[in-house]
Amino acid sequence: MPALIATEHVCRITWLGRVAGSAADLRSAPVQQAMLSLDGMTGDCHAGRTRPACSRVTALYSRGRAIANTRQISIVSAEELRQIAGKMGLAELDPSWIGASMVVEGIADFSHLPPSSRLQGRGGATLVIDMQNRPCQLPAKVIEAERPGQGRAFKRAAAGRRGVTAWVECEGIMAVGEILRLFVPDQRGWRPPA
Repeated sequence: MPALIATEHVCRITWLGRVAGSAADLRSAPVQQAMLSLDGMTGDCHAGRTRPACSRVTALYSRGRAIANTRQISIVSAEELRQIAGKMGLAELDPSWIGASMVVEGIADFSHLPPSSRLQGRGGATLVIDMQNRPCQLPAKVIEAERPGQGRAFKRAAAGRRGVTAWVECEGIMAVGEILRLFVPDQRGWRPPA
């Protein structure tokens, strides 16, 4: 019996980007298609089977310890980007400013998809959603450079709307315009005893 259920929910890739090096500059450069290997997006600084532990997992590991890389891809929704921009008083928020790997459109409440959900393309390339991507101050520097006086507003405006992190489960190519189908785990939400 399958542990993942195909849903009727689909989204379309509206933008793809590759980050050359996030330490110096978080910006991602737009691309029309991306090769996804089990290491992540080819040519992206977040690719690799392992990564150093960061602030997301400090309850488990000391910063810098080598852990499995479940943060290969950063996916945001076009709908939530518009909401963030509106809360910041901007006409739009360029996904490259926040280091996005992918922008999708068509799935409501995208940042709250269940962990272990899958997004699968026509050719079989599949991304596994790890968890919600929490907003941090790194994009604020880029936004501030592009829109002086607006960078500090990002973290608050993006809370609960920053998208998700994901890792590659099945290799392949994904391209702008491609339709991805959502699969969700076949299990009820966790209800610990009171």
